[in-house]
Amino acid sequence: MSIYDVAVIPLIVGIVELFKQIGLPSSFSAVVSVILGIVIGIVYISPNDIKKGILMGLALGLAASGLYSGTKSTVEGVKVVFVKTRKKKY
Repeated sequence: MSIYDVAVIPLIVGIVELFKQIGLPSSFSAVVSVILGIVIGIVYISPNDIKKGILMGLALGLAASGLYSGTKSTVEGVKVVFVKTRKKKY
């Protein structure tokens, strides 16, 4: 896996978001991201070595899941701070 393959992580996050817009429940987003990671790992990163593709794909899917979760938590935290600040001004 090269440094350029890490760019797959935001791609997985974007695809999961697309599925969520279509109707995927949020509780399944982590599972879908891991499945997408494994598929991308086998097909794109290591098509000649399935074990390596699964391992790399699992890492990519888990990283994408964590990236989504961390970003969501940060955005929600900023919203809470922003709403509290706006309420104090009025």
